[in-house]
Amino acid sequence: MSTQNTAPVTSTTSPVAEGAATEGATQTAVAAGRIQQVRRYLMCRPEHFTVSYTINPWMVPANPTDTALAVRQWQALYDTYIGLGHEVHLIDPIEGLPDMVYTANGGFVIDNVAYGAKFRFQERVPEGPAFMDWFRANGYDVAEPVEVNEGEGDFLLVGETILAGTGFRSTGDSHRELADVFGKEVVSLNLVDPRFYHLDTAISVLDPVEGPGGVEKANIAYLEHAFDERSQAILAERYPDAIHVADADGAVFGLNSASDGRNVIISPRAKGFEAQLRERGYNPVLVDLSELLLGGGGIKCCTLELRR
Repeated sequence: MSTQNTAPVTSTTSPVAEGAATEGATQTAVAAGRIQQVRRYLMCRPEHFTVSYTINPWMVPANPTDTALAVRQWQALYDTYIGLGHEVHLIDPIEGLPDMVYTANGGFVIDNVAYGAKFRFQERVPEGPAFMDWFRANGYDVAEPVEVNEGEGDFLLVGETILAGTGFRSTGDSHRELADVFGKEVVSLNLVDPRFYHLDTAISVLDPVEGPGGVEKANIAYLEHAFDERSQAILAERYPDAIHVADADGAVFGLNSASDGRNVIISPRAKGFEAQLRERGYNPVLVDLSELLLGGGGIKCCTLELRR
């Protein structure tokens, strides 16, 4: 497995990376009232991307896919992270595993502990061991899963709480296993719309942690009707200041985004969400991953956070 930190084509700046952190920044930067925090990500170049089977409503094998275009779009996302001052590690793509580009599903990492993934569908099962091998080779303590879970696709860290999705992929039992591994509060949320089959398609974590002096309150954006009534009530109570996103923006995977606390990387087609972010003082950074959406994935799907 690769431990390299650079892609085949690298860039130190990005034309869309407005407000980028200075090169080599290791501390938070303050801009426009929002605090940027430098992140460490794991990505996988989509050299073998195609849609040859159907495991979510977005996948239609009869529709042609363009692997070269997928690679170019992925490269733009990679370059954006580098331009913003973030650190990106790569896992080698494996032939026959076209969904490996969606690294967020490969595990969940907090404090150098990696809880491995155990995929629901047979087509993706081999990805679990491949990601766990990478974690071990790169110095992470690996907790091997017993229960079916799809990593950061269904587990989102908000402050000290883990929001955990179920309904389509990860099981409720995996939420209990997750709590045992990390010793944190786990809040279960039930997804009911098959278009939004992973939690990270229906919730965007905007302020993952508090800044110095607690000036940044952990906050989220979400699509209400992607959840059952009980889960909607939980989200409304816990996050009264959350951004409520329209279906039109959710349907283009606008919520499948990555935030460093100031810059929020989103689909350029999520126009309403873009405006909502600007109103709250965030800097939307637009990256088109429309080709990878044919496989049911977007920006967050292609981005696994490595929390040391």
